[in-house]
Amino acid sequence: MKGLLLCLMICIATGAAAQEPVTLQGQAQGTYYIIKFIATGHDTAMLHEDIRDIFQDIDRSLSLYHSGSLINRFNKGPKVVMDDHMRAVVKKAQEVSKLTDGSFDITVKPLVDLWGFGVTPHKNGRPSAEAIRRTLRVVGYQNLIIRAKYLIKKKDGVEIDCNGIAQGFTSDVLGRFLQSRGIRDFLVDVGGELVASGVNARGLPWSVGIERPPAAGNVEEPVQAILQLRDRAVATSGNYRRFFDDGGTRFAHTIDPKTGEALHNNIITVTVTAPDAITADAYDNALILLGVEKGLQFVQQHPKLKLEAYYIFKDAEGRITERHSPNFFAAP
Repeated sequence: MKGLLLCLMICIATGAAAQEPVTLQGQAQGTYYIIKFIATGHDTAMLHEDIRDIFQDIDRSLSLYHSGSLINRFNKGPKVVMDDHMRAVVKKAQEVSKLTDGSFDITVKPLVDLWGFGVTPHKNGRPSAEAIRRTLRVVGYQNLIIRAKYLIKKKDGVEIDCNGIAQGFTSDVLGRFLQSRGIRDFLVDVGGELVASGVNARGLPWSVGIERPPAAGNVEEPVQAILQLRDRAVATSGNYRRFFDDGGTRFAHTIDPKTGEALHNNIITVTVTAPDAITADAYDNALILLGVEKGLQFVQQHPKLKLEAYYIFKDAEGRITERHSPNFFAAP
């Protein structure tokens, strides 16, 4: 899952006189979660139990690792009756697919499996051109139909994988849950997909450290940059933790849904901020495929999305470089 590829480390400074935040943490969706909030008078044990229930509810809908989940039922059959979770995620995915001309596409699952990055990993190396061409026949967001409460596939063999968007969606759901309990100041982190609301214990925006990739050197300094967040979300996609080498070429786990090829460009990571985590989570996948120039151009050309992007990449001389959209580090 993407949250295992790159973590956004939470850097929270609290003075001696500041109220310490409540911290809830654990494991879910194949990754970690950390929830910090500033509030008093809440039964934290009960809150944590409710949060665990939310994770389980979302897994029953969207987890490929849950044998009876809605997503697995859809992948095995022609259609499925969607619950609210699946409907929200699929609708957002289709919206992003259309705007990015298919650079983000949840029907990529057959290609992810072909390359060995799926639920059942394998190390068979680079697939043949014929295998990729054959698999591409069942890939494409146009093969999904949303009709009333149903999600329908246009052809046999179409399968979906929501791992590139589900953790961001979960962060949003958890944030709305906290707000429903009267908690306004919080930071939710599910596998590196974060939602920040209000302020931290010192009354300041939440500080989030973007992890320094090993390729950037200076491993003793784990933070590449610090981002201040308030009422905003952030997600990161990276290609340096899940990959394989074949014939001298490194192929990352990110698969281009249009070409069927595993990513092997010069991008190390891209971090995206957005009004909500599901949006940030989806677009970081698209922007890593678009590359630096086209990705930053996309951000500038779609101001209504309120996206900002920060790339770490290797330039033509192999030097680690960073570029970002104009307002990425703007004060909240």
